[in-house]
Amino acid sequence: MDKFRMIFQFLQSNQESFMNGICGILALASAQMYSAFDFNCPCLPGYNAAYSAGILLAPPLLLFLLGLVLNNNVSMLAEEWKRPPGRRAKDPAVLRYMFCSMAQRALIAPVVWVAVTLLDGKCFLCAFCTAVPVATLGNSSVVPGLAPPELARLLARVPCPEIYDGDWLLAREVAVRYLRCISQALGWSFVLLTTLLAFVVRSVRPCFTQAAFLKSKYWSHYIDIERKLFDETCTEHAKAFAKVCIQQFFEAMNQDLELGHSHAVLATGPAAPAPSDSTGEEKEKLRGITDQSAVNKLLTSWHQCKPPLRLGQEEPLMGNGWVGGGPRVPRKEVAAYFSKV
Repeated sequence: MDKFRMIFQFLQSNQESFMNGICGILALASAQMYSAFDFNCPCLPGYNAAYSAGILLAPPLLLFLLGLVLNNNVSMLAEEWKRPPGRRAKDPAVLRYMFCSMAQRALIAPVVWVAVTLLDGKCFLCAFCTAVPVATLGNSSVVPGLAPPELARLLARVPCPEIYDGDWLLAREVAVRYLRCISQALGWSFVLLTTLLAFVVRSVRPCFTQAAFLKSKYWSHYIDIERKLFDETCTEHAKAFAKVCIQQFFEAMNQDLELGHSHAVLATGPAAPAPSDSTGEEKEKLRGITDQSAVNKLLTSWHQCKPPLRLGQEEPLMGNGWVGGGPRVPRKEVAAYFSKV
């Protein structure tokens, strides 16, 4: 159990490296998925383009959504975007930075899928086989005598060597090489453009907007850390709340059982054990929130009106949010110290 806890803590402390690893795994998985995928072109004039467009666009969209789902910051972004402003204004630049960071990682696998699809050429061959210039690559003397539907029917069978019967019009190998050459050229151009775009976004953009970039990065990290600390505090409070509630339940049951005994048994029976110091420590962890309605009110207040980002100038929390009204009224505090010596 300790090993799993150490691994979980390591992943939390190295979340960015972990997400980069997840995106790399998705990219490799997308390439492996394409290699294992059995591409079967329908070889029909009205269906080739639709089938190829679905193969080229549907899996990248699925991989992009999967990359967003696996990112832990999606819920944080949605929470920050939909929360009421309250005493803390929402910065659109921070939201854009958070979304761009997630989108950049989630786009790796779709880009790999599109690049591999174009470099392979099967999808492009199926989609544009009816657009091959027969007059240039084939028997141009026969073309004028063919009706356009018949010509489209013959060319649509180019990706299917088992049923292609138009060698007298156009050699199938010539059409396949022609379309695959164009597809690979588009694939390498796509790889080059995405690489240049990634270089510009990751390297050049911060140089021109360094101050805004640092601000957005800082407050994005702050929101992430604040959420984690709040979750840890809530977990600690819930654990202490449950422990004290269970201890009180057992103490009440013990008193009920003692009242049910006879006076003789009560006189000869052992005394009830004194409450341990752990109960007091758990009550200290509750921070005065010892009621279900108080817990619900605290959680509602945290969602509706988070405290302002002004350390040392916090305002008292009243009702469901933070209210202004000048400095706090000084109050007398009593501190008690206990020695265990």
